[in-house]
Amino acid sequence: MKPTKLPKEQRDQMISNIQHYFEMERSEEIGNLAAENFLEFIMKELGPYIYNQAINDARTLINEKMVHLEDDLYSLEKQLR
Repeated sequence: MKPTKLPKEQRDQMISNIQHYFEMERSEEIGNLAAENFLEFIMKELGPYIYNQAINDARTLINEKMVHLEDDLYSLEKQLR
């Protein structure tokens, strides 16, 4: 699997959010490079776990939808004599 690439606008927003978090929660000011490195670390280390959970959630949702779809299909069958 190839690494996730974010659009520049999203990346910039996330870097800004990280800087804001450090300032508000830790009373620390970090620069763009430090925030970008932190973002890279988070994406590399936590990204696969979050991605896999999203896949599992999607799998569960699809399975639930398939059960309902199967019920709907059975309800459309015509009664035989």
